[in-house]
Amino acid sequence: MMKWRKVMALVMAFSIMGGTAISAESAKDQVQLIINGEVSKDGAVVIDGKTYVPIRDFNGLVNFDPSGGKVVFDQPNVHMFLFKGDTVFGNVNKGNKVKFNVFSQIDTLKTDISGVKVAITDPSGNVKDIQSQDIKGAQKDNFWFRTNDFTYDFKTAGNYRVGFYIKESKDGSYTLVSEKVITAIN
Repeated sequence: MMKWRKVMALVMAFSIMGGTAISAESAKDQVQLIINGEVSKDGAVVIDGKTYVPIRDFNGLVNFDPSGGKVVFDQPNVHMFLFKGDTVFGNVNKGNKVKFNVFSQIDTLKTDISGVKVAITDPSGNVKDIQSQDIKGAQKDNFWFRTNDFTYDFKTAGNYRVGFYIKESKDGSYTLVSEKVITAIN
């Protein structure tokens, strides 16, 4: 009889624990995340009525400090101007080759970096680097970067995204921190 009570107690304990796990799982929902019209690869999660999103999707530098138990997010202010000769532009005619350069002013950067890059992405997602440059020594708040003239063929109609990227360490990868759109029209 004593054995039977122990078995029933264990069955009850596991039933309660299993029920808790099931109800906790049902409080978690995967949802689609759209940022500025673009669908995020990872999406978001809603847990107990709160939405959690991957911070990397917000175009900034993300560092995790496990010893301090904190995530540091740095998104500098990047102002980008596209110049065709001396004229600022944003639209082009489809099928035109355009010679242009990109002037970027960066401020409110709170971390050291080792490089910058500007690249263009066509409407199909193909990326072409315009120019990159290593930054000698620590570079922080308030600096400028201007690319050399670059000729690009806007073959199809649509939005071409000019991105400004920052690399924190020499061996690290580039992170997109700002974009400007050139629209190729018919």
